Amino acid sequence: MKKNLFVGSAGVGLLLLMMNCGTQAPVVEKPKEPTDRVIKFSGFDWIVRNDMVKKGPGPNYFSNSEDNVWIDKEGKLHLKITQKDGNWYCAGMYCKQPLGYGKYTFYVHSDITLLDQNVVSGLFTYLNDVEEIDIEFSKWSIPENQNAQFAIQPSDKTGNKYRFQIPSNAGPTRHSFDWQEDQINFISQVNSDAAIAPYAAWKYTGPDVPKATTERMRINLWLFKGQMPSDLKEQEIVIDSVTFNKN
Repeated sequence: MKKNLFVGSAGVGLLLLMMNCGTQAPVVEKPKEPTDRVIKFSGFDWIVRNDMVKKGPGPNYFSNSEDNVWIDKEGKLHLKITQKDGNWYCAGMYCKQPLGYGKYTFYVHSDITLLDQNVVSGLFTYLNDVEEIDIEFSKWSIPENQNAQFAIQPSDKTGNKYRFQIPSNAGPTRHSFDWQEDQINFISQVNSDAAIAPYAAWKYTGPDVPKATTERMRINLWLFKGQMPSDLKEQEIVIDSVTFNKN
């Protein structure tokens, strides 16, 4: 014998709620988007590079780990090339905002002449590979090579590069370029006494002076052609500060 089933109004509501809860699609949280690591140095906000697939320059891996880029208790910036699990990780960062024409000065605390021959450190502005202003420290894997250069990209173009030597045991140094609409003035010198003759000075007035648009000031430390350091040791550069004076 069939039994009559009676559900009151309250029961209907409960039944519908149970049915809805049982048939509703589960809520799936979207994965969180990775966020850039931003550090503050010399009054500027900088984004730290994080490339877990090899990218230029090099190509290399670039890590935003605090093992690779950090500010110490004295406010100095450290960029370090590290080795982990058989891979070498380089360091780089760029200013969040474009600064445009003006004088960019980099006060380097560490002795850049101690960098391995396969290591490159760059102090520069960059928009793309042909709109770039560089101060670079490297022997480019040639032991007897000079260890520094000023360059305007494309640097393989005649007249767009000036190479020079910073002497051994140089200690802290100061490097700058004054970027104007029609010229760029470079200088590298010892940091302790401005009266001492500079290591190098160069005025560029060629056709490849970049136009100020959305370029960024950058600092990096990387491995030429992605090679490991020839001495197999981790590498580091320390920057005291960076200044910018608008033209």
